[in-house]
Amino acid sequence: MLQKGAAKRRIGLGIKKVGFQGEHGAFSEKAALGYFGNEIEAVPCLTVGDVFEKISTGEIDFGAVPVENTIGGNIYETYDSLAEGNATVIGEIFLKIEHSLIGFPGTSISDLRHIYSHPQAIEQCREFLNGLNARKVSVYDTAGAVRKIKEEGIRDSAAIADASVAAAYGLDVLRKGIEGRGPNLTRFLIVSKKQSVAGPEGEPAKTSLCFAVKHSPGSLYRAIRPFAERKINLTKIESRPRNSSPWEYYFFLDFEGSIGLEECAKAVAEMRAEAEYVKILGSYRRGEVK
Repeated sequence: MLQKGAAKRRIGLGIKKVGFQGEHGAFSEKAALGYFGNEIEAVPCLTVGDVFEKISTGEIDFGAVPVENTIGGNIYETYDSLAEGNATVIGEIFLKIEHSLIGFPGTSISDLRHIYSHPQAIEQCREFLNGLNARKVSVYDTAGAVRKIKEEGIRDSAAIADASVAAAYGLDVLRKGIEGRGPNLTRFLIVSKKQSVAGPEGEPAKTSLCFAVKHSPGSLYRAIRPFAERKINLTKIESRPRNSSPWEYYFFLDFEGSIGLEECAKAVAEMRAEAEYVKILGSYRRGEVK
């Protein structure tokens, strides 16, 4: 996690608008506050795509968007928005996610008929939910799920969200820690129209890019070979369909190092010679997993 003061120095932050997907109390808002500190205006957005749209129009200065979770996997809307939009990745933060079952006071878990939450939260709590005789209902946000059952008075139902959201709506935490086994961590990207910043020389950096290759044997191997030859560690590679070309794909790649370093720049230049398309999404200081 970036130290709050360091984050402010790196991006010249005053009081800025930072968008996140969901209602106040959502995990994305916690990520935004964890990265920037409390001196921001956190702006709720309906979807991840809305965060990118508001960045494009200048309605917000930054966005905090989830990109992958250790249990639920990848958040594809974020990948698609990065490929199609003009936002730059300027940072990342890893957040430990603890889900709680939230409902009306006096509610018995065994009597619940419906469980509301974001699809990712439902997936992360699948093992716990499979033991209940309740229908799982997807909504756009975890905190929004709590708001829904409160405002609509759905007393035979519960929501999955961060425990702190319960008090905001006068509800109870029926059970804490209902996520799956093992560490439940979500990686959030900090995005902006600002120029990507990798941090002072010597700080651990990461670069994210998107690329496409010809639909021919060995094309993917030839595109990423320059990184192996220079011993540049690839920390992530993910594919997504190219809407304009059926059965062809974009590849998203993260590697250790900044595009400002000579060896990294040479590897990317050689990738460009082999690939049909390369888009640098950003070089930024690597987040710390705690």
